[in-house]
Amino acid sequence: MEGEPKPKQVTCYLLFSLITAVIGSLQFGYNTGVINAPEQKLRAFFNSTWVERYGKPIEPGTCTIVWSLAVAIFSVGGMAGSFSVGVISNKFGRRKAMFLVNILALIGGALMGLSTLCSSFEMVIAGRLVIGLFCGIFTGLTPMYVGEVSPTPLRGAFGTLHQLGVVVGILIAQIFGLESLLGSELLWPVLLSLTVLPAVLQCILLPFCPESPRYLLINLNQEEKARKALVRLRGTEDVSKDMQEMKEESVKMAMEKKVTIAELFRTAAYRQPLLIAIMLQLSQQLSGINAVFYYSTGIFESAGVKEPIIATIGAGAVNTVFTVVSLFLVERAGRRTLHLVGLAGMAISSLLMAIALFLKHIESLSYLSIVAVFAFVAFFELGPGPIPWFIVAELFSQGPRPAAMAVAGFSNWTANFLVGVSFPKLEELCGPYVFIIFMAFLILFFIFTYFRVPETKGRTFDEIAQSFAANATANDVGSPGEDKTSSTTPLLAASSSDSKPTEAPASSAKPAPAPAPAPAPAKPAETTSTPASKPTAKSPVETVTHVATAPAAKPAAEAKGPAEVQKPTPQPTAETEAKSPSAKPAEDGAPTAGKSSSSAEKEKV
Repeated sequence: MEGEPKPKQVTCYLLFSLITAVIGSLQFGYNTGVINAPEQKLRAFFNSTWVERYGKPIEPGTCTIVWSLAVAIFSVGGMAGSFSVGVISNKFGRRKAMFLVNILALIGGALMGLSTLCSSFEMVIAGRLVIGLFCGIFTGLTPMYVGEVSPTPLRGAFGTLHQLGVVVGILIAQIFGLESLLGSELLWPVLLSLTVLPAVLQCILLPFCPESPRYLLINLNQEEKARKALVRLRGTEDVSKDMQEMKEESVKMAMEKKVTIAELFRTAAYRQPLLIAIMLQLSQQLSGINAVFYYSTGIFESAGVKEPIIATIGAGAVNTVFTVVSLFLVERAGRRTLHLVGLAGMAISSLLMAIALFLKHIESLSYLSIVAVFAFVAFFELGPGPIPWFIVAELFSQGPRPAAMAVAGFSNWTANFLVGVSFPKLEELCGPYVFIIFMAFLILFFIFTYFRVPETKGRTFDEIAQSFAANATANDVGSPGEDKTSSTTPLLAASSSDSKPTEAPASSAKPAPAPAPAPAPAKPAETTSTPASKPTAKSPVETVTHVATAPAAKPAAEAKGPAEVQKPTPQPTAETEAKSPSAKPAEDGAPTAGKSSSSAEKEKV
């Protein structure tokens, strides 16, 4: 039964839209890897420009500072760009935002390409900053768009396309960076400015792509446009299931106020998914992968490899192949499993890399570094490479998703910057033991993932958001002693509501009446995923949240008001019956809870 809709869901139009969006990911990868190959040519350009201006060669220390700035400024731009993802994507929409942001790629490419004509190394630095800003925005926009247009059963596989675009971009940069191609003293400006070509191509293709149906329906309330976009993407007129899911999310989002970055940190319902999102992004960067790629040529040279540039390109090829492997595995094995396998494999590979560099004087071990680097890259692309980017989009509903992508992207770019700046000094201080530091980080991230990260395979955005909201409500309502285990265990299971009845003693001092039927507590939980965390008695929506997290005695107590809960004797039946209708509109079609409350009152009388 489940296999029938899948051929309809994967249409040529959907693939066209996804590939068009992933062009932005390719540019991110290209600009990450392109700066490595022409390093000596750029240093020579800095020196010649300095001589023209000041009549003397540049000091080696000054040249190193200029070079380091040209490399690191890319990450600074990425940090700034990632913070603007939420504002841009909500203001212009996903598709239009991608179109407009390509202007930055054109500006950055032009600055770097014209730097030799203008005899200005500052133009290289400025171009890298603008390109970093562009890439920072796209690292949020692409996974967001891909996640929102993809069908739920294939969301993980298509989410991997972002990382595939990144690694293909790195591989293209490594190949074009060969001195026999564009890495020569004459052509390196062309190599750096080549990023304008995919930007132009994406601008041509984007008008033929649909806007995200979720954005159209949930953000703009344009139901008919959203339905038409879904029909084209799914290749079938029957899109009622997708439309119903989005409508339910839209109703719940209407009960929330707009989520800002500050509110992400303040709201209890978002804290756990936000922590997971940040930690997964850090697990990607602090794994040491960028240190391996930034300095792969030097690593192979230190290990005695005769042709280090070829080995570096080989690592890029392995990078690409195993990203494709991950694409096919992610919906079978699951996100959490692949991430754990990747972290464990990278930790072992880091140890092998340290051994290879420590024993580099033994000629027979020179190729151990190649094996270790290739294994490191392969395990990275199985999990820590692709999964952190798209799982952030899965952990949050439509309202907080843009702000969450901004925070996660900022975390990634900041860690990227810190690794790029600190690795040379760490290598100088620690020698071959530098990868032991990364191994320690990998072990810590493995432990965190094992205990805290839920499996999101096959679950809708709303189901995932509900599980986090239920746990946040439990943390507020339940006793501290009971909460500690339930904060993680329900998330790792498919549903979280089954563990809630144990919190009954915290709700009231009354003798518990006959408990409601088992489905009663779960019903409101399905219809209410309001992430407003601190429950008060101010709104009917919050009253429903309390019904979902306590037995049948709780709604009756809440209907009376907080002052009367402390009285040992129950109120007269007339009073409670007069108050009970006020709670009914909030139940939003959940008659079971209402019946449980009234039957409890009758028993007391």
